[in-house]
Amino acid sequence: MQKSARSKAEEQFTATQKETRQILTDIERQHHDRAANMAKQKAMRLAKQAAEREAAAAEAAAKAKLIKKAARAKSAKKAAKAS
Repeated sequence: MQKSARSKAEEQFTATQKETRQILTDIERQHHDRAANMAKQKAMRLAKQAAEREAAAAEAAAKAKLIKKAARAKSAKKAAKAS
């Protein structure tokens, strides 16, 4: 038995809807993957920046300690020379 034009059209419409849903879910998945990747990259960038700040602070503290030590040595040398 042949299908009526209406049932053929309904089948075509249903197939098109299914295809459209599949495309939309693919697009949504790609969007989610891209957002997850960007979040991961942001977290890595922030972690790197924090590590760089800590390293810079440690370097500055070490430099200040060295300067302080040199200043103490200089003042001790002056005091010894004055005595």
